Amino acid sequence: MDGLTVPPNCLAGIKVLDLTQFEAGTTCTEALAWMGADVVKVENPEGGEAGRRGVADPYYFMIYNANKRSITVNLKSERGLALIKDMAKHADVFTENFGPGVVERLGLGYDVISAINPRIIYAQVKGFGEGSPYEKGLCFDPIAQACGGAMSITGEPGGKPIKPGPTIGDTGTGMLLAFSIVSALYQRASTGKGRRLQAAMQDSVMHYSRGMFIRQAQSGQAAPRRPAGGNAPSGIFPCKPGGPNDYVYLLTSRANPEHWPRLLKLIGREELIGDPRYDKAAARVEREAEVNEIIAQWTRQHTKEEAMALISGAGVPAGAVFDSMELTNEPSFYERGILQTMQHGDWRMTMTTWPVRFDGAPAPVKPAPLLGEHTAEALGDWLGLSVGEVEALREQGVV
Repeated sequence: MDGLTVPPNCLAGIKVLDLTQFEAGTTCTEALAWMGADVVKVENPEGGEAGRRGVADPYYFMIYNANKRSITVNLKSERGLALIKDMAKHADVFTENFGPGVVERLGLGYDVISAINPRIIYAQVKGFGEGSPYEKGLCFDPIAQACGGAMSITGEPGGKPIKPGPTIGDTGTGMLLAFSIVSALYQRASTGKGRRLQAAMQDSVMHYSRGMFIRQAQSGQAAPRRPAGGNAPSGIFPCKPGGPNDYVYLLTSRANPEHWPRLLKLIGREELIGDPRYDKAAARVEREAEVNEIIAQWTRQHTKEEAMALISGAGVPAGAVFDSMELTNEPSFYERGILQTMQHGDWRMTMTTWPVRFDGAPAPVKPAPLLGEHTAEALGDWLGLSVGEVEALREQGVV
């Protein structure tokens, strides 16, 4: 990747004290690290954060903790807690996503940290917001997607709700919080004051699903499970050779009535152009099963790649259903630097980088840190501790 990737360095000089775990919080701090912030991840000396320990291999940890540094600190020791408070004096951002009440019991709640450093941006992820009847409940991505409405609008009409594949409850919340942190840092430049930021996963999923409130406003009823297009033909159509992901998604829009005749010309059914059974959008919705079968007869004769290229070429939006291996094997992602390979100890993994290009270049993926890899380095950088002082702390069981 030499010569292709360029670190954005937009947040160079910003220090982030990272006490996050699993995905929602770590996604937030990973985004800040991609932008050039010095993200120091504080981990338990006994096994590290829960995301390292909860699986048999390090891939889960690797993908959500790229570009960070790792230190190990025993937060249950008085000296270890004092060390984190000392680091908080030098930090611009403090982040955590422990279960409800945990960070306060550790002695690192907002009141404590903001008193130490009034300029700090104190950012938290919880499952449910303050004042929610579920405020004390534990939350993971599927719980947030259920409680935030995403599942209710996902699936086939008349079928049971389905959890969307992307982790919008976790990664989605982390991205919203990262943007809010950067905004608070921008404001601090003029006010000199820090802020407390709280992102609830349920609230974030509602935000990402806010289109459902349009349909509710239109009908006066709860938004239904319906394909995103809301028109016919729109949806998933089978392709050859008939594998589990051999489908193409196409969408005809009511806003562009030319999509339907373009599609008919492509599939060789020009005789149906102007046919009153299918000519108007409302008529096609009433005969949706017929319309879908007309299109499916054509898509079954093509691979999903062929179908996508032909339909798109005819001026109708279409996308093949690519799986993770097909995306990994696509050379253009490597040529553009969007997919990069990380080396983490003896483990290697291909992953996506930050998808926004800065001045035409993607950001590099730096490996997720090994447990405690940067303890001496980061404590030296932030607090001026010597290697000998860090070793003494290590012997005392503090780090």
